[in-house]
Amino acid sequence: MTVTRTDLANAIRALSMDAVQAAKSGHPGMPMGMADIAEVLWNDFLVHNPKDPGWINRDRFMLSNGHGSMLHYSLLHLSGYDLPIEELKNFRQWGSKTPGHPEYGYTAGVETTTGPLGQGLANGVGMALAERLLAARFNRPGHDVIDHHTYVFLGDGCLMEGISHEACSLAGTWKLGKLICFYDDNGISIDGHLEPWFTDDTAKRFEAYGWQVVGPVDGHDPEAIKAATEAARAEQHKPSLIICKTIIGHGSPNLAGTHDCHGAPLGENEICLTRENIGWPHEPFSVPEEVYAGWDARGKGEAAQSAWNHKFKAYKEAYPEDAAELERRMRGELPAGWNDTVKALIDGLRQEKPNIATRVASGKAINAIAPTLPEIVGGSADLTPSNNTIWKGATELVPPLISGNYIHYGVREFGMATVMNGLSLHGGFLPFGGTFLIFSDYARNAIRMSALMHQRVIYVLTHDSIGLGEDGPTHQPIEQVNSLRLIPNMTLWRPCDAVETAVAWTQSVENRKGPSCLILSRQNLPAQNHTDETVAGIAKGGYILSEAANGQPEGVIIATGSEVALAMGAQAKLAEQGKHVRVVSMPSLEVFEKQDAAYKESVLPAKLTKRLAVEAGSTGLWYKYVGLNGAVVGLDRFGESAPAPVLFDKFGFTVDNVVARYQAL
Repeated sequence: MTVTRTDLANAIRALSMDAVQAAKSGHPGMPMGMADIAEVLWNDFLVHNPKDPGWINRDRFMLSNGHGSMLHYSLLHLSGYDLPIEELKNFRQWGSKTPGHPEYGYTAGVETTTGPLGQGLANGVGMALAERLLAARFNRPGHDVIDHHTYVFLGDGCLMEGISHEACSLAGTWKLGKLICFYDDNGISIDGHLEPWFTDDTAKRFEAYGWQVVGPVDGHDPEAIKAATEAARAEQHKPSLIICKTIIGHGSPNLAGTHDCHGAPLGENEICLTRENIGWPHEPFSVPEEVYAGWDARGKGEAAQSAWNHKFKAYKEAYPEDAAELERRMRGELPAGWNDTVKALIDGLRQEKPNIATRVASGKAINAIAPTLPEIVGGSADLTPSNNTIWKGATELVPPLISGNYIHYGVREFGMATVMNGLSLHGGFLPFGGTFLIFSDYARNAIRMSALMHQRVIYVLTHDSIGLGEDGPTHQPIEQVNSLRLIPNMTLWRPCDAVETAVAWTQSVENRKGPSCLILSRQNLPAQNHTDETVAGIAKGGYILSEAANGQPEGVIIATGSEVALAMGAQAKLAEQGKHVRVVSMPSLEVFEKQDAAYKESVLPAKLTKRLAVEAGSTGLWYKYVGLNGAVVGLDRFGESAPAPVLFDKFGFTVDNVVARYQAL
């Protein structure tokens, strides 16, 4: 049997329609439509090693239109990754390595979790940026050890999502020539033909961003696809968009070109007709050995990695310190001396006891730790002076992009978050980015994706609560803190002073299991007295900041952030009245919940049922700690426009009100 390109592409079509049919759900249309494009890219251009999916210098491949996941799973299976045919038969089932959308960490060879349209494209921008920055830092004349491409498949839906505008505008500005995107221009979405709702001139749009646009080309003509890809690779200073005209469900005699094959199985009868139509007489999930041989990338991948290993060995001999640093960064390990940096930072703030806003304290922490972390890449969504995110000695990324570690993202909160996810997923970087807490809503889905993928990404979210003041309810976060706390794998910190802020920063840097949100104040906050014991307690998420004067508390006041000072004031006033209470600072509920039962009992003993929580935000989550007989001083309505002191007074965030609410328990 002589295997043709069409035979290789038809293997994708057959596996995709069979798996969707077996699962009784899924999206066969896109894999069948993009099969020819995938065959050319993966067999002629993509540099990867199925036996080592984590190889540093592999090309990165993103399936931004992740609903077509069977395309990706077929490619991984056919080219030799650890994804046996049984996993394809188990598509979309419990415990399989083939979930409905590609998920990072589940399937070898999947570089990022996709499904929310446009985010794979935006992650690709971050990955291409990572390649560019690592190459600028580590490559030397004759030693190009970082030299790979980022390829993205995307569809109409990705381009309709607003995130595509934010991320692609940045990619053009940054001149990411090794980013190549294949646009599946099939004119169909779930609702049908696109003409009534998507009439953009996509080519002109991307040209305006500063991209090279190739095509349109026939997405079912391998030679045209190959020529377009070569043209894209030849352009070194612009990202490329290859517009591929395709037919959704290509090969299906009755459903091709219609929305009926977008998100539903073809049906047994149509699958039989499709097999006949494309000349694929094989049983479901059966692929001839000759076709497997035509797809097998293991030998080619091993040879490519072996050649790179030889190149890296020479690099290591010529530049041993650089090689060791690159390897450390790609492993995600902290540099030597990190603990000394942390100790010096915290000890200095304990001695200084500055009465400053926690956003300012965050700036101090960044200035202390960033110079010791070469992998750190900071930034802000056009709020650098307000977020205090830049540090002395930072190198700003300014086109023409060569190197740098501080990014001005512009007013693109969502784009910033998705690019940071791409930087983290690529490896070699610890990204953080700042905006106002209220605008975390713009970035919410990317923050959620950081958590879903367990990525070490740090969100610096300043101007918390009604303390923002005169900008009013549109800018005053009320529900944002607790809504972020509800995201699994998220660690949220709301520190009360400079020392808590420094601990929050260092814990976030050390957290390799997921993202962190630092919730920071605009207004100055008083420094608390910290001992070695309280500093250790901060790192546990919650601790006794101030014990009752007589050592025998009758109740407890729990607070975070700016409201810790209110709790301390209320404790003093209650003591004057003969009521002895404990003050617990709870900068991170998530970290506190990870402590053992004995520690949590020592901080919040079950016998202390008289409990009051104080936080300038929504109240719902706090009843877990105060119980139904406790109370919460919070805010379950939108704020108002007025100076911050007036707002705190009007909304009851005063010592007198905290005392009164405690007394009423």
